[in-house]
Amino acid sequence: MFGIVGDPIAQVRSPEMITWEFHRRGIDAVLVPMQVPAAEFDAIMSSLMRLPNFDGFVLTIPFKTRALAFADQLGLQAQVLGGVNFLVRRSDGRWCGDILDGMGCVSAFLSRGIPIEGRRLMIVGLGGAGGAIACAMAAHRPGRMQLYDINKQRSEFIQACIARISPATQVDIGPPSVQEMDILINASPVGMLDDARLPFEVQALPADLVVFDAIVMPEQTPLLALAERCGCTLVRGREMMLGQIPKMVDRFLNPDFV
Repeated sequence: MFGIVGDPIAQVRSPEMITWEFHRRGIDAVLVPMQVPAAEFDAIMSSLMRLPNFDGFVLTIPFKTRALAFADQLGLQAQVLGGVNFLVRRSDGRWCGDILDGMGCVSAFLSRGIPIEGRRLMIVGLGGAGGAIACAMAAHRPGRMQLYDINKQRSEFIQACIARISPATQVDIGPPSVQEMDILINASPVGMLDDARLPFEVQALPADLVVFDAIVMPEQTPLLALAERCGCTLVRGREMMLGQIPKMVDRFLNPDFV
C-alpha cells in the first residue's frame, strides 16, 4: 500500500494513474488519497511510516518541504531544491525521497514536440514543483527564463541553481509578464479546485504562446481557459503527471535504487 498526502487532497489524480500503472505491471498494490490536516502532518506521517505494509508516499501541497524531515536519504534534486514529492521505504528500513515534477513537465513538452532549447520562459511559482520544473527546463538550455515567486529569496535561490545548470541561459527575476515570451508556466496553486483567480493579472495572451499549468484539478484551470480563448497551445497538468508516473512507480518497486 502507498498513499498520497495533501491538504487539500480532492484535486489529485495520481491515485487512479499510479494504481493503474501498478495493475498494468501485474503488481498487487494501490495508491490511496489521504487528507492530512497540516497541523497533524508530523504525527500522522510518523504513524503511517510504522505500518509494515505501507511502503511509500507521494507528497503534494503543502508538504513537499516538510516531508524532508522524514527522509534518511535524498536524491540529488531533493538535496538541491529542498523538497520531495515521493518517499519510499528501502529494504533496510530507511526512507529515501526525491522530486520528479521537473522530469514530468519536460516529458510532457517533449512528447508534444514542443522545443525548449533557445526558447523564452516565464515561470510563476517556485515552490517544490516550480523549482523542480525550472531546473529541469534549464537542463534543456532555454535562451531566457524569467522567474516570479512571492518569496524573493526562493526566486534568488532558483536563479542561482539555473545559472549552474545552464550558464548560457539569461535568468531574470521579475513580475509575471508574457511580453516577448514563448512559454508561460504556472507552478503556483492559484486556480486550483474552486479558485477562479488567474496566477497574475492579464487580460489576453499572445496566440503563439505555449501555456502550461501544473494544476491537475480542475483540468481546465482559469489560466488554461483564457489561453484556449486566445488560441494558445495548451499543456495540461495531467500531462506532467503522466510523464512522471512510470518513473515514480519504478522507484516504488525498486526502492534500493533510489
